[in-house]
Amino acid sequence: MTSTGIRLHAPAPGWSIPADVVVVGSGVAGLTAALRCEAAGLTTVVVTKARLDDGSTRWAQGGIAAALGDGDTPEQHRDDTLVAGAGLCDEDAVRLLVTEGPDAVRRLIATGARFDTDDAGSIELTREGGHHRRRIAHAGGDATGAEISRALVDAVRARGLRTIENALVLDLLTDAEGRTAGVTLHVMGEGQHDGVGAVHAPAVVLATGGMGQVFSATTNPSVSTGDGVALALRAGAEVSDLEFVQFHPTVLFLGPDAEGQQPLVSEAVRGEGAHLVDADGVRFMVGQHELAELAPRDIVAKGITRRMQEVGAEHMYLDARHFGAHMWEHRFPTILAACRAHGIDPVTEPIPVAPAAHYASGGVRTDDRGRSTVPGLYACGEVACSGVHGANRLASNSLLEGLVYAERLAADIAAEHTANGAHTRVPAPVPHSGTPTHPLLAPEDRLAVQRIMTEGAGVLRSAGSLERAARRLAELHIRASDALDGEGKTAEPGVDTWEATNLLDVARVLVAAAALREETRGCHWREDHADRDDVHWRRHLVVTLRADRSLAVRTTESADFPPTR
Repeated sequence: MTSTGIRLHAPAPGWSIPADVVVVGSGVAGLTAALRCEAAGLTTVVVTKARLDDGSTRWAQGGIAAALGDGDTPEQHRDDTLVAGAGLCDEDAVRLLVTEGPDAVRRLIATGARFDTDDAGSIELTREGGHHRRRIAHAGGDATGAEISRALVDAVRARGLRTIENALVLDLLTDAEGRTAGVTLHVMGEGQHDGVGAVHAPAVVLATGGMGQVFSATTNPSVSTGDGVALALRAGAEVSDLEFVQFHPTVLFLGPDAEGQQPLVSEAVRGEGAHLVDADGVRFMVGQHELAELAPRDIVAKGITRRMQEVGAEHMYLDARHFGAHMWEHRFPTILAACRAHGIDPVTEPIPVAPAAHYASGGVRTDDRGRSTVPGLYACGEVACSGVHGANRLASNSLLEGLVYAERLAADIAAEHTANGAHTRVPAPVPHSGTPTHPLLAPEDRLAVQRIMTEGAGVLRSAGSLERAARRLAELHIRASDALDGEGKTAEPGVDTWEATNLLDVARVLVAAAALREETRGCHWREDHADRDDVHWRRHLVVTLRADRSLAVRTTESADFPPTR
């Protein structure tokens, strides 16, 4: 691994604190990793962009998948995951997920998470798309993420872990040997720390979530701007599979010009028997797949998009009027409230839905211990690419992946700490340079990036659309670079410009990978290459950033990832 030497233009850190490990992110992956590291005796600091409970995890409606029910097995869960992944899952990674998953869920329950149970006290399980068994545990009906977040946040506070909230991570620090030495970050607002500072630590865990804000319409919160992937790229780490962005099929349609975070209508609604219909009430998914509305998400998203094109409509409908008021109020209270807040009553009328960006199956490439290609830099959860999801994530595997791989990387960090002695020194980072090496985008360019990506790299892609997207992104990149003169003059550093720059970084990688992958596979749909091509493309695209900020792309030899070390 060779460092790029690229850092965002930012003031030099004005303060620093030492730690054994710094965890960036406070979703299920980040907080699980932090709790396990703290339990192993490591001095752990949690850095999060907003409040502790404000990440993507809290928005998860459906639940967490694990082979917990009678008659279900890890092998059946594995098979469903492999089918959804469309030939690109790393089978060893999937095997770890499904075999360690049930016990990981039980440990989550022991931490304090309360899942819905039946009259006998057993965990109540439901089905979602791509699953042949009822294996989705849920909480509060459709508020699973909020309950998991509550339990983990309570545990973190009860154990007194040091946390830095409202902090945007900027760049990885490295020592003279190129090993991880911590992160720089900017703390927004009042608190113990303010402005740009640093946490010095020999281990950094990225658990920053997704990058859905790279598109105009997404289910992701506003904080999901790809910060972790962008940081890893600048640090010289490999990223993979960024072309596989899952568009959730059923997002509440708020109009053709709606932008930002959109309300999700959980897959669990279809799992309980809701039907997808067009304006004439025709169930168009019947006959397209053996599971109809419960087919894997990429198939349902494509089915909706095709029907929209056929009839010239901007959306389809999800019809669950047959549930009745009682079921809506008790099983899906959050979705019911969101629909009614926008003037739609699903008890009496179908819900208008359309696909929107939802989940990044790709990210920072990691091994089965969460290790990236940069020594000391780990990643877990949506920011990581562990090989579990392949070309399309199976519904409700994301929370499980966050749990399982967070525990695995925490164990590796603890083992490294023990191997290096109980008093592992805090590494000395290479001094901060005052000269910016990465131009910053103007804040208003964020909207430009989002519109470029939605138009050119959304649900439907082609060589033409991707070429246009790449050209327009390059124009933004060049314009920002031209503003960077010998004096280091660029857009003013700040949260808006840093986020816009991160979005451009991940957008460039996504479009480059999508243009190279000339096939349709999973959630990557090329209109000009409609078929899956296992001969040429049953492999991964791995991308790194060169020192001149150009992209280097290579392919793996198979669907299994090579070692990171």
